[in-house]
Amino acid sequence: MDHIITLDNRQEAELQAVADKFVRLHKGDTMKALKEMLVLNSHLQDELDRLQRVRNSRLI
Repeated sequence: MDHIITLDNRQEAELQAVADKFVRLHKGDTMKALKEMLVLNSHLQDELDRLQRVRNSRLI
């Protein structure tokens, strides 16, 4: 983990609502929802890394 963030009460409530919705999309299966979120985050991180490499190569 690169850094830890702190959420205020409003942000925590919004995050909880999104998490609840995501679990509902997976018919209440929290493990399935967690695994799906890990895969989605991995894909997003790969894309961010790729974009950073492109940006760095343009700066050289």
